Amino acid sequence: MPELSLVSAFLAGLLGGVHCAGMCGGLVSAFALGLPGGRSPLSFQLACNLGRVSTYVFLGALAGAAGAGTLLFARALPAQTALSLAANLMLIALGLYLAGLFSRFAELDRLGQGLWRRAQPLLARVLPIDSTAKALAAGMLWGFLPCGLVYSAVVLALASASVERGAMMMGAFGAGTLPNLIAMGVLARKLQPFLQDRRVRIVAGIAIAGFGVWGLLKLA
Repeated sequence: MPELSLVSAFLAGLLGGVHCAGMCGGLVSAFALGLPGGRSPLSFQLACNLGRVSTYVFLGALAGAAGAGTLLFARALPAQTALSLAANLMLIALGLYLAGLFSRFAELDRLGQGLWRRAQPLLARVLPIDSTAKALAAGMLWGFLPCGLVYSAVVLALASASVERGAMMMGAFGAGTLPNLIAMGVLARKLQPFLQDRRVRIVAGIAIAGFGVWGLLKLA
């Protein structure tokens, strides 16, 4: 797997922090309401996020397997080219979105709402979170929240056409989201001014889009 793809996935998770705060801030607050006074909130926050990233890795493995199956049952070269084309176009769209130049990318959040509606009753069963096991389960369900950023990383995992590499791709994306979503805690607050700086977001967004352009040039 090209290392640039892993870097792109990580930066997408990290620099999408403002988007993540808007999408997931309410869930983080709901989880926090159930924290028992005798437990360290950090342990529950870590368990929730471990569950969430585990779901991402699972989705990445599934997407990688689907990509591998596509290459197996279709003509390999055209199928691989199509997957790579889709992944690089998604990188360009994601980079422009993070740079504040393509707001329509956020409309992808509407996808998967049907699946999320099915997951919500299960999530309600583990609230309030009063044990590490519940925190882990809540995090795993949280991973299915409809999110355009997640979908973009899944497309990259699909294009990897490998279970292992797809899982790695989503793991890198999940790692990038951690600083912003560990209960929107101290670390996230310290990073937030930096991540919200328009100059930082433009440079990082253009860099991610550049990875996509580079990938398209390699296909030409």
